[in-house]
Amino acid sequence: MGVDVGGTFTDAVLLAEGQLHTAKVPSTPADPSAGVLAAIDAVLAAAGLAPSAVGTLAHGMTVATNALLEGNSARAALLATDGFTDVVELARQNRPALYRLQERGPAPLIGPELRWGVRERMTPAGPLLTLSREEAERLAVCGTASRVDAVAVVLLHAYRHPEHERAIADAFTRLAPGVSVHLSSELVGTFREYERAATTELDAALSPLLAGYLRRLADACDRRGLPAPGILASQGGLIDLETAAAHAALTVLSGPAGGAAGAAHVARGHGLTDALCLDMGGTSTDVCLIADGVVAEHAEGRVAGRPVALPTLAIHTVGAGGGSIAWADAGGALRVGPRSAGADPGPAAYGRGGVHPTVTDANVLLGLLDPAVPLAGGIRLDADAAQRAIAGLAGELGLSTRGCARGIRTVVTSEIAGALSAVTLERGVDPRALTLIAFGGAGGLHAAEVAEALGIGSVLVPGEAGVLAALGLVVAPARRDRAQSVLLSGAGFTDAALRGVVDELAAQAAAGLGGVADRFTLAAELRYVGQSFELPVRADPAAVTAAALTAAFVAAHVRRYGFSEPDGEVELVTVRVSAHGPAPELPGRGLAARVRHHHGPTVIRRPETTVVVPAGWTASEDASGTVALAHASGGRP
Repeated sequence: MGVDVGGTFTDAVLLAEGQLHTAKVPSTPADPSAGVLAAIDAVLAAAGLAPSAVGTLAHGMTVATNALLEGNSARAALLATDGFTDVVELARQNRPALYRLQERGPAPLIGPELRWGVRERMTPAGPLLTLSREEAERLAVCGTASRVDAVAVVLLHAYRHPEHERAIADAFTRLAPGVSVHLSSELVGTFREYERAATTELDAALSPLLAGYLRRLADACDRRGLPAPGILASQGGLIDLETAAAHAALTVLSGPAGGAAGAAHVARGHGLTDALCLDMGGTSTDVCLIADGVVAEHAEGRVAGRPVALPTLAIHTVGAGGGSIAWADAGGALRVGPRSAGADPGPAAYGRGGVHPTVTDANVLLGLLDPAVPLAGGIRLDADAAQRAIAGLAGELGLSTRGCARGIRTVVTSEIAGALSAVTLERGVDPRALTLIAFGGAGGLHAAEVAEALGIGSVLVPGEAGVLAALGLVVAPARRDRAQSVLLSGAGFTDAALRGVVDELAAQAAAGLGGVADRFTLAAELRYVGQSFELPVRADPAAVTAAALTAAFVAAHVRRYGFSEPDGEVELVTVRVSAHGPAPELPGRGLAARVRHHHGPTVIRRPETTVVVPAGWTASEDASGTVALAHASGGRP
């Protein structure tokens, strides 16, 4: 079973004896676990099964992300090498708005009064000033006296020499056992002080909050006879509940990762090695690129302006969902999002007291959502309430109500098309050659118009579009990642040195899976000596060589920058190894024989999503409910 918590709905998918069963219930923002349990009950009832029948339970959520966005955190301290406690304040010189000199980045999660200097100094070659037992114990006593819930330990060059960090952890275990300790060497394992410090700080500040939620959920599942849930990490793989509770930083992009995993499964089932994904839910739209059968991945993510130096799926998010609120800016222009009506009260059309005009209200007013047909979760639409909400904004803009509703759809199309451009055109990928896989409760409503804006002539809306993120949880394998910055170049960059690092990291990653992995993957980051940043390349960990990595880097450099340096010395900066567990087998997902054909303009209504087929498009629907849309030109619009 997979259960995904979204901003508006909580979805569940159950795979039982080769059959998929689905359920969708309203989310419960005040306590997400209530919506999770309700979705579990609903899908079990749909399948006619008892909780004891569930062998595995996977959970995707936004608890850590929401806590970060809302400014909620535990009381945590930061322990850094003396003289470096303000690295989380200094951050990096680059900034989003280059000429706004007064604009500041996000404030550190740990204030200066709880950032403590550690009397030690490690160099890349070893200790310059050895950490004393007395110093480690002094810090542990300070932790108890300051009543902190957690400490982030970020010492210089700990990615290469973690001994001092481990000594501090040992002191806390003996003298302050109630304080959770978060070591940068264990969590991140790579160089660059600010990114490593910011990630470990986030881990310490959020983990106590996430741990409380997960353990309450696990207890509730246990009382019902359900297994403890596995948690989807930001890289699209499952980690066990205790690992997630101890390291919230691994889960900050858990929510969007489920949809990407589900879309990759759909792409493989339809023989698509390359595709674009559009996941439009109630509060936002997530987009990503599938290349060579897998979702593109970053070595570092960013959440609320903060770096997270951990593997994440390369997902781009915009605040344009079904519940996104339309408004007029100071210049009188129509805008949509990022503020959302969410699950409570939701769009005005939900009849729950919402008064702000939303994308859903616009779709109701335009007749694309039928008030006579309840939404998934049993929500009945109130067309009059939608009319009133849109009319208020229309009057402010000097538009007719229908003109305002059409304008809302136009703005949303532009927002989503811009997001898709960011993961394609801005990376040198032509979107016109790709199929757009659209899902989420609102994805089918807008997919064809978005595709047309980008010149895409093929759209696929899966039969499980409304719950595809939960389906992604069902197919997601367990995964563990280990990384190490090695900085090897010249005579030191040898096959033997490379093999030693890869084997050690593979053993560590496999240990997280109980010592057994179905397969391993390897990503290496290289640069020319003297460059400030590196390029990632992938290789087979069983047969990787220094020469092969060098050649792959040179080819990547040419693709990215248009040239290489024949005489340049290549440096291996970081090695990342991932261990993957087996993935569950699902029924074949290829498009079956067409049972219905449609010519636009028309609307196809499915139980969990609605597909709009504009003029100039045709659609084929199969018995599973999967809809394939094609532009009438036979190719690019």
